[in-house]
Amino acid sequence: MTFTVVGRCPRTKMLGVAMATHAPAVGNRCPVVIPRMGAASVQAIADPRLTLLCTKLIGLGYHAGKIIQELETSDPNAPLRQIGVVDAWGNAAAMTGSGNGAYAGHILGQGWLVMGNGVIGAGVIEAMAASMAATGDELLEERLVRAVEAGGAAGGQADGHFSSSILVYGDEPFAYIDLRVDVHAEPIGELRRIFEWFRPLLPYYAERPYNPRLPRDDRWREQQVRQ
Repeated sequence: MTFTVVGRCPRTKMLGVAMATHAPAVGNRCPVVIPRMGAASVQAIADPRLTLLCTKLIGLGYHAGKIIQELETSDPNAPLRQIGVVDAWGNAAAMTGSGNGAYAGHILGQGWLVMGNGVIGAGVIEAMAASMAATGDELLEERLVRAVEAGGAAGGQADGHFSSSILVYGDEPFAYIDLRVDVHAEPIGELRRIFEWFRPLLPYYAERPYNPRLPRDDRWREQQVRQ
């Protein structure tokens, strides 16, 4: 019961996943990102073992279609899953199992995909696809947040959504952005609020591993405002 966007930026080669769902802590179970290799979400009835296998296949350099094929054929419960992958070349592939309840479907774009299950109708993922198609000049993280906002504005899940997340990697082995809303009455709005608060600190946390003498984050932020 999740609506999700997976994407790759052709300019920066960043990869990321953003989503919202009814269940708590969606960011802990579904998204996968390996820097420069690929990004994915394993959802519907999520299985952490399948997510681990997806991670390994991305790490082996398999293209998106091959990853979907391997996951689908290795899982006896594949009809209950929804899986989407964008690989290192920007190829997108997805599968929506026939056992997904209510409306479930996916749309593939150039370097991105959107998918949803348990949503109120096709309009949810169509709105997300339209958002991705219209925001190609934006940074990947902004495109992902906007797409989830578009899905929520189009109705999202029939029984509501209470958690959301965004996970983005650049070249480093650690996340560029990893923000989660685990239980909230308005998780998409809260994700936007946290994202806007965190956005000015992105250069800080990119530099800090290599410059541990940077001032504390709030003091660094104050310095930037004064400059």
